[in-house]
Amino acid sequence: MFNTHTLISAAAALALCAGSAFAGVSPQEAAKLGNSLTPFGAEQAGNAAGTIPAWTGGISQPPAGYKGSGQHHVDPFADDKPLFTISKANLDQYKANLTPGQIALFDTYPDSYQMPVYPTRRSGSAPQWVYDNTLKNATSAKLLDGGNGFADAYGGIPFPIPGNGVEALWNHMARYRGSYVIRRASEVAVQRNGAFSLVTSQQEALFKFYNPKGSYADLNNILFYYLSFTKSPARLAGGAVLVHETLDQVKEPRQAWGYSAGQRRVRRAPNLAYDTPIAAADGLRTADDTDMFNGAPDRYDWQLVGKKEIYIPYNNYKVTSPEVKYDDLLQVGHLNPALTRHELHRVWVVEGTLKPGARHLYSKRTLYLDEDSWQAAVVDQYDGRGELWRVSVAYLKNYYDLPTTWSALDVFHDLQARRYHVQNLDNEEPNTIDFSQPAPADSYFKPAELRRRGTR
Repeated sequence: MFNTHTLISAAAALALCAGSAFAGVSPQEAAKLGNSLTPFGAEQAGNAAGTIPAWTGGISQPPAGYKGSGQHHVDPFADDKPLFTISKANLDQYKANLTPGQIALFDTYPDSYQMPVYPTRRSGSAPQWVYDNTLKNATSAKLLDGGNGFADAYGGIPFPIPGNGVEALWNHMARYRGSYVIRRASEVAVQRNGAFSLVTSQQEALFKFYNPKGSYADLNNILFYYLSFTKSPARLAGGAVLVHETLDQVKEPRQAWGYSAGQRRVRRAPNLAYDTPIAAADGLRTADDTDMFNGAPDRYDWQLVGKKEIYIPYNNYKVTSPEVKYDDLLQVGHLNPALTRHELHRVWVVEGTLKPGARHLYSKRTLYLDEDSWQAAVVDQYDGRGELWRVSVAYLKNYYDLPTTWSALDVFHDLQARRYHVQNLDNEEPNTIDFSQPAPADSYFKPAELRRRGTR
């Protein structure tokens, strides 16, 4: 099921850098980018069965009818019809191309969970300057000691031809998502009976790593800044959170502050890392579950297992359509399957096993990274007994106003509690994520901003 030649290529890349265990690949190896490999390091060719097409550049311009950044996206593949639908009844026929977590969702919700499978559209794309930086990174990037960060890479995928699991993991955490983004969106914990209550916030992020005019030297160990101001419900309105996301979080832990509108006080949040439960998620995700995985990788041994062809959520424009109401989307146990879209794609499989003596709720986590974007599409998480516990699913789409492939919705399933949490709901908002606003200065993301702006 795994493509062994990808592992051979990775081993060859490591052999080429025998002079330094952390150096980038050779110029000869990097020359494959944009030729046999895509600019991000995916296999440019389709698969032998013809079920995965060749990558030909992805979406190069927005579809007709799209009004511009900040407006809800028009579905460029609205005329596509499902090829087939996977259900519990025919599950055995498709298990070879599913993750253990996906299979567990069918077993947990046998009467309702389904996967409509559509033609594979390799829509992933990014700006040329990001491709150019990725090519430079291929030969210059190197892991910091212990893999707790990287050096000499900027403004692109750090390790487009990864030699190990930590490099592949950093490709996900440092993937392209624009330079400055603003969105108003909601998150919700859906209970066993389908009940839910929205928490809505205004979110802003400044990705220092993708400042087109910056450089690695300008980072000062900061990957990005993140601000979130709660708008509703009334009991939470006015609260705010500020995060300084550091690159090497072992050397310099993530810095976070919270603002309480009732107390009008800004306080440090020192433990917002690893398996700290997230209150807004009703305990259904940990701090490092956010964005499928984030933060320091130091508590796990990461293995690059290889590549596999998996049915993953892709080109999911329906799940965020303004024509879809939350009551129609959020069903008992999972999203409404009729609104989802899955396609067969190649993914990198990266497995993290908890190190002896390290502490975490998850003894193992397996990430399935879309080869065209490095975005984690599915993550399977195992409890301390080694049993599958949680399944995180990112419903990907191309934000063609940038462009980039990013998650439309992140969904975190707890198989044991039979509840799930959803982030980034904006169907019922007048606008969606906006990449077009001018980026503020770093000083904008200071704790003083929380008190100034965090009012009811």
